[in-house]
Amino acid sequence: MDQDIEIINNETRRERIINFIVKNKKRIVSIGAILILILLGFFSYQAYIESHKEGLANKYNSATSNYQIGDKLKVETIMKQIINEKDKTYSPLALYFLIDNNLISSVEEANNYFDIIINEVKLEKEIKFLNIYKKALFNSDTENENELLEIINPLLKSESTWKSHGLYLMGEYFYANGQKQKAIDFYNQILNLEKGNNNIKLEAQKRLSRDLGEK
Repeated sequence: MDQDIEIINNETRRERIINFIVKNKKRIVSIGAILILILLGFFSYQAYIESHKEGLANKYNSATSNYQIGDKLKVETIMKQIINEKDKTYSPLALYFLIDNNLISSVEEANNYFDIIINEVKLEKEIKFLNIYKKALFNSDTENENELLEIINPLLKSESTWKSHGLYLMGEYFYANGQKQKAIDFYNQILNLEKGNNNIKLEAQKRLSRDLGEK
């Protein structure tokens, strides 16, 4: 008896499922089609991203090869195109290449490209702070105190691993400009950091004891 009831229940359940599928066939087909399109779109996008990344890599490598040949104007144009692609790997590399090889025509132009890298490229937090430090370092010989502090302040207010580098840069800036007390303040901030770079701490201590008479 119990077995007969179970068979009837199973048949009833199966019939309900079939009826549900029949009644909602169009909806089920539509949902299935949408899911397939989403999956196809996702994989197509991933393939496009990988292809685009590979294209940028080839473009960057080709430009560095052309630089060895001596076609500097072409290299400059290509590297600027790569920066404007706003790729988190090759855009910063392209800017560094331009700066390292003196292919940037002005500080203002370089700062505009730094701003693209810092503000418009989706960088990891520490890489973003590294680029803020690099921008400040690039400007340390030309900008005045207020302008340099404005550039580097986001780094100095952070808990980044690059903070000690930023503090040391400002200490060196003020030391070179004869503002010893300000230099001392920045060097001491390095020594008080819990997670500061040990090599930077050592250099700050040397500067304080050797050149600024601090014990």
